[in-house]
Amino acid sequence: MTNDNSNISKTNDRVNEQEIASLGASLREIEQKLLKQGYKIGTNRIWFQGEEHYFDVFFELYNDEIIWFQFTLRGKSLSWDIKKSGWQTGATNELNLDDVSFYAATKIIESDNKTDEEFIDLVKLILQTRAQETIFSKVLLLFN
Repeated sequence: MTNDNSNISKTNDRVNEQEIASLGASLREIEQKLLKQGYKIGTNRIWFQGEEHYFDVFFELYNDEIIWFQFTLRGKSLSWDIKKSGWQTGATNELNLDDVSFYAATKIIESDNKTDEEFIDLVKLILQTRAQETIFSKVLLLFN
């Protein structure tokens, strides 16, 4: 199923430089023992959670190279997978108030019909606030 993102209000219009800096600074790495690790030897997962509800950044690495990335914020998602070309944007079910969405591990992402370039730009701006950290500098290279 896909999502037509034309009805979603423009994210960047609501987020100023101070808020972008605050979002980036709020990201905290979650303890590795809480994550299910990859199935292949050499695969590692890293999860950052922001102070704001529904703000998460996930990385999956193989031999220290990013093979999968997902960023969710305010019901929107940006994903990248080494097996696929380009970025995928979408909407999450996290802002829905049905029974399933009360469980933190149940996140459903509905792909956008058209890539949300403004959300991609916002994600990049937030990640740039942490560019001095290796994992964030690696993911920023994917935007080139």
